[in-house]
Amino acid sequence: MHRSLSLGHLGSRFAAVGFWLVLAVLYAALRPDTFLTEGTFQTIFGSQQALVFLTAALLCTIIVGEFVDMSVASNFGFAAVLVAVLNVNLHWNVWAATLAAVAASTLVGLVNGWLTVRLGVNTIVVTLGMGTFLLGLGLWITNLTPISGLPSGFAQIALFDIAGLPVGFYEGLLLMLAFAYVMKFTPLGRNMRFVGANREVSRLAGVRVNRLRLGAFTAAGLIAGVGGVISAAATGGFDASVSQSYLLPIFAATFLGTAILEPGKFNPLGTLLAVYFLATGILGLQLLGASGWVSSVFYGGVLVIAVTISTLLHRKVR
Repeated sequence: MHRSLSLGHLGSRFAAVGFWLVLAVLYAALRPDTFLTEGTFQTIFGSQQALVFLTAALLCTIIVGEFVDMSVASNFGFAAVLVAVLNVNLHWNVWAATLAAVAASTLVGLVNGWLTVRLGVNTIVVTLGMGTFLLGLGLWITNLTPISGLPSGFAQIALFDIAGLPVGFYEGLLLMLAFAYVMKFTPLGRNMRFVGANREVSRLAGVRVNRLRLGAFTAAGLIAGVGGVISAAATGGFDASVSQSYLLPIFAATFLGTAILEPGKFNPLGTLLAVYFLATGILGLQLLGASGWVSSVFYGGVLVIAVTISTLLHRKVR
């Protein structure tokens, strides 16, 4: 009995990983000439830096019970646009522009937290409004055109090659590993989980609930800002309108992550694996001849399935 329960627990933790491997084997069998290449490996693991940082930003707030921060994608895009505008158009030193962009995104997170936590404004209203505001602001300061021309040397913070993969991959990996360590082994992580589970009980237990919630929004802004700057460095600039295309993948990967490693819980490592699972699925379908619409269908379908699985697993955990 105990053994069957253990096997069932292991199965629930690694079922999605097993399906990911099956999917990779299937694509390899159907398209060995294109899927089994170094380029495919680099595309799957080397081009997801933006999504990794964005899901980490969303996790900051979602773990403490703020489930719908709709502004992270626009905040990410605003930082990317701002560093490009300050450097290329206004001729700031690129590192000064970087600090300004990250500081601006962190301030956005702080404002989100202040409005939500201190004033009690609905999280959806605050973050949806802030996201729309930042998108419009980004389009305004770029005059509705993509900005390019960042120094080629600056790109090395994202593209420097290490063992065949850009350094951006390792930056995202280190971010998620550090996040996982905080959640698993520190009082801060345990308190974040506690607050996300029940704010009132946490408050009665002496946890500074509002401080944690405010800090979570601020950290989300910081991570989104850093990710946006790295993304701008990788491409030499940014198009403000692109940021909205990340919104669906962010939620799809984050909710799918609840079915990996820690069933029913939002967790950094499960989310990281979910990002690459989704990248594998979409790239494989494209190699099989699917058109550009496949990413929207795939992400949308995965989001619905992932939320359903998350709900069922959460009920089982409770």
